[in-house]
Amino acid sequence: MWNQHYTTEEEHIWAWADALREEYRAITDAGLVVQIDDPSLAENWDQITPEPSVADYRAFTQIRIDALNHAIAGLPRDLVRLHLCWGSWHGPHTTDIGITDILPVVLQANVGQLSFEAANVRHEHEWTVWRDVAVPDDLVLVPGVVSHATNVVEHSELVAQRIRRFVDAVGPDRVIASTDCGLGGRVHADIAWAKLVALGEGAKAVTSA
Repeated sequence: MWNQHYTTEEEHIWAWADALREEYRAITDAGLVVQIDDPSLAENWDQITPEPSVADYRAFTQIRIDALNHAIAGLPRDLVRLHLCWGSWHGPHTTDIGITDILPVVLQANVGQLSFEAANVRHEHEWTVWRDVAVPDDLVLVPGVVSHATNVVEHSELVAQRIRRFVDAVGPDRVIASTDCGLGGRVHADIAWAKLVALGEGAKAVTSA
């Protein structure tokens, strides 16, 4: 979003927070979950030239998390989900920032659910972070366990293995199996449905174990 009216970029961001909080409240007042899609929390790193230090990027991201918390203040936490990812383009992603570098800031978001990529082959290994990080007691993890970045349909047992990693970290009542990102437009519809079937079968295997 180009800033054409505000003195600073931070002022621009906070103006958006003031406007969007009304829309967020309308959604939660209706009893619906509002999913705030902010892939840029991770993706911005790859779009800043020259590449910032991790400390500078955390400060850059902190402004956005603070504005988000302002926008969702007073809303039921269990009806607010935050989604982040590393972008949906089919590319190498060799210059992505690691989730470890941004979690200290992202986990300050006052949301009830956090959606993130866990099937992305560039970031799947990062599931181990969740065994060591201090996850808020009321935060539900929504890991992606099938990927939008490949036409290969995941085996249901692989899906189950991915789900169990997070169940072992935070418990079965705090994990919702999901997709890495939206499947629509990224894989053929038949493939998308097949991936969702695999997701369901994998989740069933975990809950019936």
